[in-house]
Amino acid sequence: MGIRGLMSFVEDHSNEFFTDLKLRDTKIIIDGYALFHRLCFSSDLDLQYGGDYDSFADVVQKFFESLFACKICPYVVLDGGCDISDKKLTTLKDRAREKIQMAHSLSVGSGGYVCPLLIREVFIQVLNRLQVPFVQCFSEADRDIMTLANHWNCPVLSSDSDFCIFDLKGGFCPLNSFQWRNVSTIKGTGDRYIPAKCFSLDALCRHFSNMNKALLPLLAVLCGNDHVNLPVVETFLSKVRLPPGAAGSKGRRHHRVLGLLNWLSHFAGPAEALNQVLKQLPKKSRGDVRELLCCSMEEYLQSQVKLQDFFQHGAYSCPDACGLGLPQWVLAALARGQLSPFISDALVLRRTILHTQVENMQQPNAHRVSLPIRQVIYGLLANASPRLEDTSGNAPPPQPLAFREVERFHKNIKTSIVAAVELPKDHCDLSRLTELSVASRQALLLEALKVRPAVLDPVPASLKLPIAVSCYWLQQAEAKTRRASAGSVPWRCARSCRGPGRRRARGWTWTRPTPSASGSAVCRWGCTLTSCWPHLSWSPTSPACTVGAWHTGCAAAC
Repeated sequence: MGIRGLMSFVEDHSNEFFTDLKLRDTKIIIDGYALFHRLCFSSDLDLQYGGDYDSFADVVQKFFESLFACKICPYVVLDGGCDISDKKLTTLKDRAREKIQMAHSLSVGSGGYVCPLLIREVFIQVLNRLQVPFVQCFSEADRDIMTLANHWNCPVLSSDSDFCIFDLKGGFCPLNSFQWRNVSTIKGTGDRYIPAKCFSLDALCRHFSNMNKALLPLLAVLCGNDHVNLPVVETFLSKVRLPPGAAGSKGRRHHRVLGLLNWLSHFAGPAEALNQVLKQLPKKSRGDVRELLCCSMEEYLQSQVKLQDFFQHGAYSCPDACGLGLPQWVLAALARGQLSPFISDALVLRRTILHTQVENMQQPNAHRVSLPIRQVIYGLLANASPRLEDTSGNAPPPQPLAFREVERFHKNIKTSIVAAVELPKDHCDLSRLTELSVASRQALLLEALKVRPAVLDPVPASLKLPIAVSCYWLQQAEAKTRRASAGSVPWRCARSCRGPGRRRARGWTWTRPTPSASGSAVCRWGCTLTSCWPHLSWSPTSPACTVGAWHTGCAAAC
């Protein structure tokens, strides 16, 4: 989520609303999505050529080493798939269009911020290697993060302005003032700490006439967040006379935030304020608007999910997920991050949003090359549970054994209907898929890649997956593309002379592609590798699905 203008507003008043912290010897709940974006975009990484994954992995490791040095125990919480109601679909499509424009800007040598395709998987790999506890929620993680932080009375680390609305006992530390690169020492004790700033909700409320904290969720929906962007809210704002003093703030967003805070501070509670909002609207729309605003305000209430049970006992239980009748192994794999949110979106909504990449916008998007693999995945998911038939909200129902994909089309997006592959009967029951023999599951993966097992017999174990992906990619590539880029994906690899014990001492280095034809080819190669990852969670091609092989694949995609 995110509230327009709120974060920059409170940061412009940091002296009033923030306190300085010397963070040490504590648990901390980390918004994983916010963290890997922050580390990716603030570390001078190359975002143009498919992903500077080794450098990114180094940055992530150094970040957590700083925490460990200060006896800070991190617990990382990652967002999962979309909400079952799919109520953020319009917002997600708008963001997809924005990412396409930024990706185009990067592709022609200008600026922009688009996470490389495999960043999230590399981030999870580093968490596993460092044994940092993490969980992937079934849907959006904000409420689960708030509930866990209050249970443990510890701070939250994020860049999401929604944490300025949640009443957090241990406070909210914004990432942009979290000085993890500047670990300091307390004089006389030798104890190490990270300088940080902590947002105080109490200070904010005191500043605005000791306003009731319960009014802040209404502030969020009136300012505009990912769930509410109604013209009727603009109608209210145009009619209500906001208190004076707002004009001195920076820009219209700060005018709105400050004006609404001053206005809300005159009410005893949210019910009274909400009634005043509705009075400014036409009578015929008041009932629907009340329902929407109340529903959106509930997004700031405590979650029913108890993440402490997962971190302490390995048990993850989400009421929304449990009600869908999904196989237990699928729910466990999602919680452990072994299956991506792509899978939960496909399962629950029969709809996926394909990741935007930096590529030639005049060519078909790179995900097209891996469509046959995704069709096999959709075939595996098609009959997951009869309870999933009515979960896609108001969206038109997809065809039988078909899924919708939101993908790039030139510099815009389009929704395509993709037919799932009909699989043999023994593969149609998702709940029993892991009961198949390893040989059967390996055969399913290799059949999807159109690779004969004998081809991989002489290949070193750590390279079986990248080579199998490359075989598939070469079969799909046009002749001109094969000639132009066959040397830029895994083929232009050279033996390195790294010494034993080095973290990346795997014997191979990979050359960077050029930004022309081979750059687009690498995008297609990376899409193929990413599409194979769900297969590996239920089709363990040991040892090709080890973390080492995954890192090798990520390096190859550079």
